[in-house]
Amino acid sequence: MTRGRFILLEGCDRAGKSTQCAMLIAALKEKGHSVELCKFPDRTTTIGQMIHAYLTNAKELDDRAIHLLFSANRWEAMQSMKRKLEAGTHLIVDRYAYSGVAFSTAKGLDLTWCKNPDKGLVRPDITFFLDLPTAEAEKRGGFGDERYEKRELQERVREVFLQLRGKEWVMIDARETVQSMHHKILREAEEKIRVGELDGRFAEEDDVLLDDMFID
Repeated sequence: MTRGRFILLEGCDRAGKSTQCAMLIAALKEKGHSVELCKFPDRTTTIGQMIHAYLTNAKELDDRAIHLLFSANRWEAMQSMKRKLEAGTHLIVDRYAYSGVAFSTAKGLDLTWCKNPDKGLVRPDITFFLDLPTAEAEKRGGFGDERYEKRELQERVREVFLQLRGKEWVMIDARETVQSMHHKILREAEEKIRVGELDGRFAEEDDVLLDDMFID
């Protein structure tokens, strides 16, 4: 059985990631694929509830502590994600380790330190980066509701994201229409599923660490 593909959507806040994830899942299901959504942070777990309290300004935490909680939230999903991928289910993932590193580094933490907790996580097959200027994001509904939705921080986050860009990234202009973005993402995702360019091994199984995903 061919393993499922790990398809990641990343970007700054209000870029439309959740909308595109939902549309991609619907389109792939219509074409007969087994596909599921994973969303980070997963706010349904105990760790996720602590993260939610922090993001909604109900709780204060040290920047290092919240970074490690975000990483732990991803790690607690790893066994389930692996089983689904091995069973042939494609995972559409809304945010992942890139976000954790980008936001924490933008707040002033060391880039290398921020990467270390996520070494060994399952590696995405393809990453779509929905690129949206902060000035455009501010015009979208809900901007500013959560802790990280501040202009200066979002601009720094975008800069770090671009530093992290790897060879498997596909840049998507999030100023385009929802349908235009969807068609581009669907086309690239289907090609990744069809060709299966990566060999399917998980990072920890062949000693390739998350650090290898990043451009030096």
